[in-house]
Amino acid sequence: MGNELGQRADKESLIFMDSVFTELATRCMLSLPVLCSTDAVPADMEVVGAAELFAPGIVSTEASDVRLTLSPDGQTAVWFARNRAGGPGEYDIWISKRTATGWDAPLPAPFNSPQRDFDPAFSADGRFIYFCSNRPGGLGGDDLYRVPVLSQGFGAVEHLNVNSSGNEWAPMLSPDGNALLFSTNGHGAQRFNLFVARRLEDNSFAPAVPLPGSINTAADEFDATFLADNVTVVFARAPNLETDRITLAYASVRDGAYDAGTVLPASVNAANQNTYGPMLDWSDPSRLLISSQRPEARVGSTDVYAFRYRLTPSRAQDL
Repeated sequence: MGNELGQRADKESLIFMDSVFTELATRCMLSLPVLCSTDAVPADMEVVGAAELFAPGIVSTEASDVRLTLSPDGQTAVWFARNRAGGPGEYDIWISKRTATGWDAPLPAPFNSPQRDFDPAFSADGRFIYFCSNRPGGLGGDDLYRVPVLSQGFGAVEHLNVNSSGNEWAPMLSPDGNALLFSTNGHGAQRFNLFVARRLEDNSFAPAVPLPGSINTAADEFDATFLADNVTVVFARAPNLETDRITLAYASVRDGAYDAGTVLPASVNAANQNTYGPMLDWSDPSRLLISSQRPEARVGSTDVYAFRYRLTPSRAQDL
């Protein structure tokens, strides 16, 4: 896809998304244990167009390439790959820079370890990359970390204070920077569920709590991202993520609680294949990046795709 993914939405689309963001985000203040104020506007998500392959041969390759995040200026792509040659481990985070002719050849991130490093996510201001790792020094399993993004490289990796003895995956700081969204099978969860932790003034986090409402079920819920309104969530769900098909759904907020979620259409979820790893495009919040085993993907691999969406006030809000 390369250069065409560098094209921004037209003026009308940008104005629409900005108005939705302003209306919804200003009416939802993230304060725990109640995530959203009861007057937050429920939103419907509409997929606009087809999912398009992202940077084939650079990002999307014969390896399994997952959960890409773009810097706010759109000039840096960061994602993780399984068994991609050239990294220090089997799960490594990769970085590619945009050039005048497309995306440059990627390099492994300098903060990788010989262990599993995965699920990167820029913060909305571009100051941090959040990620997961099972490197030594954690509390058990996969833990959440972040690393400062400096003018020349990266700072010291920090272990976050929201981790448990279980596994924590897919950290994502909300667009307003006030809440950390992630999935875990720790913190009392029976399977993987979605949790959120409020960011404190010292840049640490309050104790994590489950997302309120019916979004967490007896299935596995994981790999979540906030959308541009700071409230609506797109997430992955499978009855059992190790054996069953994984699909993406979105959940809206009503009266301070999330609904159980609406499965996204076939233009997003590949038929009979797994689709997961959603991440808001910070350089264009009307676009979502996903990972999928679509029929047009290389055999045996997971590739990165991008698609556009719209948020509108829920048609069911007055029912």
